[in-house]
Amino acid sequence: MGSSVSGVGVVDKAVAVLGALERGPCSLGELVEATGFSRATTHRLAVALEAHGLVRRNPDGRFALGVGLVALGRAAAEALPLSSAAQPALRGLRDATGESVQLYVREGDRRVCIAALESPHGLRTIVPMGASLPLDAGSAGRVLSGATDGWVESVGEREAGVASVSAAVRGPGGAPVAAVSVSGPIERTTRRPGSRYGAAVVAAAREVEQAAGLA
Repeated sequence: MGSSVSGVGVVDKAVAVLGALERGPCSLGELVEATGFSRATTHRLAVALEAHGLVRRNPDGRFALGVGLVALGRAAAEALPLSSAAQPALRGLRDATGESVQLYVREGDRRVCIAALESPHGLRTIVPMGASLPLDAGSAGRVLSGATDGWVESVGEREAGVASVSAAVRGPGGAPVAAVSVSGPIERTTRRPGSRYGAAVVAAAREVEQAAGLA
């Protein structure tokens, strides 16, 4: 482990454990390998985080991210001004399309869902708030990479059987600050979802810009 990021070593180490678990459940040995800490230190940190609900044990004994992080992630997302401002536009888009809608922002080489509303259909796309997804797969990732204007569609790119359409929410300088997305099963969206939802997604993105004072 390198030098302390925050100046508080134990916090840095706890965050390193959580970061390792973000990639998936780990045995103690796997956590030791991922963090570079001693076995005793790693075990102590994981058990302490478990006591606070930030880490849990799977039935097979491996450590995994705890449900306490769900509430924290939801609270953090809802506290973002953009997330709050976007809610009317997202509700309108969900009601107009009948599909699930999401709002993503870029975080490094990932995209994070900061708002999501689910389709009323039984078969639907579910992206939880706080979900961290790659930029290089899916329409929202390409939008946040600044690759295009208008809307972008993807079909079975990030997840088999799922299609999505996204449009950029742009700041005063024109750079994308967020992406509005509609996603659903291909059997409803078809393999050309942009022709079906593109205009509505772009309109919702413009509404978010207005509501957030970006336009």
